[in-house]
Amino acid sequence: MKANITLKIEADLLREARILAAEEGTSISALLAVRLEQAVRERKGYNQARRRAMARLRRGFDLRWTPPRSRDELHER
Repeated sequence: MKANITLKIEADLLREARILAAEEGTSISALLAVRLEQAVRERKGYNQARRRAMARLRRGFDLRWTPPRSRDELHER
């Protein structure tokens, strides 16, 4: 289902948008729809990646770290 919207932009911007749409062989409406869909998709991708990263940080990483030996053990002769 599609819905109509009203958009107020400067006349110069509208002229440039018409030129851009014509160069791409599409309408201003289709041009804006594609760009908005792309912005939403990128935002969703970013949010999903952020949630995955935050979950990994909460779980923590197993670095297999062991405490260093004491100074005396390291310098035994």
